[in-house]
Formats: sequence, C-alpha cells, structure tokens
Amino acid sequence: MSTDACPPYEDGSSDRCLGGIEAISSAVLAMSRHLEVREVLQRIVTSARTLVGAQYAALGVPDDHGGFAQFVVDGISDDQWRAIGPLPRQHGILAAMLHEPDPTRLADVRQDPRFGGWPGAHPDMQAFLGVPIQDGEEILGALFLANPEGRESFSGHDEELLRILAAHAALALVNARLYERSRELTLVGERARIAHELHDAVSQKLFSLRLTAQAAATLVERDPARARAELAEVSRLAAEAADELRSVVVELRPAALDEDGLLPTLASQVDVLNRAHTAHVRFFHDRVGALPAAQEEALLRVAQEALHNALRHSGATTVEVELRTVRGSSGTGRGARLRVTDDGKGFDPEQTRRAGRHLGLVSMRDRAAGVGGALHIDSSPGAGTVVVLEVPGG
Repeated sequence: MSTDACPPYEDGSSDRCLGGIEAISSAVLAMSRHLEVREVLQRIVTSARTLVGAQYAALGVPDDHGGFAQFVVDGISDDQWRAIGPLPRQHGILAAMLHEPDPTRLADVRQDPRFGGWPGAHPDMQAFLGVPIQDGEEILGALFLANPEGRESFSGHDEELLRILAAHAALALVNARLYERSRELTLVGERARIAHELHDAVSQKLFSLRLTAQAAATLVERDPARARAELAEVSRLAAEAADELRSVVVELRPAALDEDGLLPTLASQVDVLNRAHTAHVRFFHDRVGALPAAQEEALLRVAQEALHNALRHSGATTVEVELRTVRGSSGTGRGARLRVTDDGKGFDPEQTRRAGRHLGLVSMRDRAAGVGGALHIDSSPGAGTVVVLEVPGG
C-alpha cells in the first residue's frame, strides 16, 4: 500500500493502515451475518459510508434496461428520498461506474463532464468516490460515496479501503444470491407438494359434494326430510372445501413478497411484464415502509389484476403503476395508495357488471374490504382505466 494510500495521522503516528484493516474486518463480519440480498446491499453501503466517513453513500445494482434493479442509500432521510423521486437511470457518472473496472475519485463531481440530469431535490454533492463491485469480469454493481465529513476530498487511502471492501462485498453479494436461488428452488418444490395436496384434498371434497347434491336432488319429492339432511351435508362439505382452499392460499403467499418486500416484488413484476408485452409499463413509488402482510398481499394482488386487465383486455400502449405513502386517518400511522392507470379502450363498469363479466373487479373489491381498504375504479369507453386501492395506516 503506497504512502499516499495510507498516510499517517496528523500526530505523526503510522498505524492508520491497521485501523483501516480493522474497520474492513468489522464491515466484512457484518456483511457475512446476512443472507438476504437486500440486507447485504444495505450493510455494504452502510459499511462503505462509515469506513471512509462520507456524508452520503449509495449502491446501485443494474438491470438490463438502463435502470437499476436495486438501489440502496445511506445518509439520506426518508423525506429527502421521497422528494428525489423515481430511481435513477444509468446515465452520466452512474453509468461510468457500471462499465469501468477502475474507481473514480473526483474533487468536485459537478465539474465532471459526465455530471448531469440529477433531480433538483437531490442533496448537494461535491467530492466523489465511485468503486465498482466485480465478480471476475462481471460488474455486479457500484458504490457511490460523496462529501467526506471534515475533509475537502477523498484520499488514495479511502480509495484503497473501498477497493478492498468492494472485493469482499462481491463475495457476500454472490453468496446471498446463491442462497436466495437455493431457497427459491426449495420453495418451488414445496409449492409442488402443496399443489398435490390441494388436488387430493379438495378434489375428494368436491367429488363427495357432487354425489351428495345428486342424492339430495333425487330425494326432494320422495323424502324431503332426508333431502334436507343431504343438503346440510352439501353445506358442510362446501365449507370444508373452502377452508382447504383458504389454507392453501395462505401457504402460497407470493415467495418474493416474503423475501424481498412489496416494492422489489412489484418492480420485478413490472420488469417481467415489460419484457412480455409491447405496452410500456412504468413504476413510480415512494420509499413505502413495511406494511402488515395482509395489506401487502392485497396491494400486490390488486396490482396484478389491474395489470392483467390493462395488458390483456384494454389494448393499452402505456400502463403506469404508482405506490405512495399516505397518512392514516389518525395522522400517526402510514398507509399506502396503489394507483394503476392505463390508456386503453376503457369500459363501462356498470354494463360489465350487468353482463356478468367481472374482469376481476369482485376479487379486487373483496381484497380491499378484507384489509379495511378502499377500492375505486374509474373507467369509461375510450377513456382508459384508473384503479386505486388505499389501505389504512397502523
């Protein structure tokens, strides 16, 4: 390590390298305690910011469409993050870090010709240090650090520390991805088992229900009392079948929702739909905090239903999904508002209801009611459709 990379402290002592190694060791141990990708990313960016004493830090993991599959920050408040708006795209200095294997250290990022396009609400940044996170030749992501506290610029020592941290971060991130993939495969096997049990249990119930109903039909005139008893049995079997289905629905709660949370799950689904359909699907959101599991599932299922209708039935060319934080009625808890808008052909909700074509509207209303939420659907022929679900805060 060069003298510039590891300068002595102002008092002349020369153990700064040792302190840096101890700090990296602590950061690596902290990263190794987590197996979830999101948690590993957050631990990496927090460790990086602490390691070099930066005011702001971010870590971006690129997708294949010019954006970021994941983007985590440290040193920015929730209010600041909401004001900044949608996740950044891969452009300028951010894109450079995703295509260049070497770190970038700048005295003033604003003077770099690649600087530009930053939101007006973004915190003011000057000194900049960017370090790619690589697995072999592949760049998994990039660390962005800004504004070293108490100093005008980052040093060569800071850069060297971040290089070492990034190498360990790559290992931690690869391990976390392998762990999640392994768990995903396990969940696929578990779902196959549940589906088999569903077929066996519910099919038997439905077969018994059918035979009992047929028996009741033949006894209505000949033996009304026995017919009533058979109909009671039909009711009991139907209730048991419904219970079986409900229990399976609980078991089949979307795995990604449990693993990643609502925002990443919705973002992933939007990404998949963009690949599968010609319509352009866009996702805008706040940093919505964790909600009760039932509310998150309701928001996800309503979003899925609304997207299905927009992409399969409306002929839309553009669909927008928004998820925003809202204040609860008491002013203390935070709820969420989902809004799915399309520019498709629209429909007449009342006429659709009378015609017996529900387009999933009944299911969406049931899900909203089940979590104390409110569902609003605004549509008319030729005017597109807006689906809004608001769930209350805690």
